[in-house]
Amino acid sequence: MTDYQIQPNSRRCTMSGRELRPGEKYYSVLLEKDGRFVRQDYGSDIWQGPPEGSFSFWMGRVNAADEKQKPRFDDDLLLDCFHRLEGQTDAPRVNFRYVLALLLMRRKRFKFEETVAENGVEHLCLKCTRTGTKSLVLNPQLSEDEMVQVQEEVVKVLGWD
Repeated sequence: MTDYQIQPNSRRCTMSGRELRPGEKYYSVLLEKDGRFVRQDYGSDIWQGPPEGSFSFWMGRVNAADEKQKPRFDDDLLLDCFHRLEGQTDAPRVNFRYVLALLLMRRKRFKFEETVAENGVEHLCLKCTRTGTKSLVLNPQLSEDEMVQVQEEVVKVLGWD
């Protein structure tokens, strides 16, 4: 259903090809290429800001190969991705935005206001708890299996697996 085949942290700098060492700070960039999201990692020594056309970016630290790290959620990154996907009509992006909205509600950044239905299409009306801004989010009516699949893709795309 979705077409996000984003690799986890490559542990290698995209520009220099140098291996990133455990504990080292790095930057990850999400780019759109040929209608798909592509992740690129950069060493902090080479980082000069996100490349032109970047969809989103964030900073992290390389964990040791044997270290299992719990995902740290960056609400601002989630919000940025959520807002950048506004107005998208491609099904995988609509699904991605919907799951981001649910995650932001769970993180208490959005509060559910009401369900709005027009012409048989359901939207969630959500209110940002910090700014009071309201957003409409299309409910793609995902099955339970589809929901799990999109959630896994969100985790992969943002490098939390």
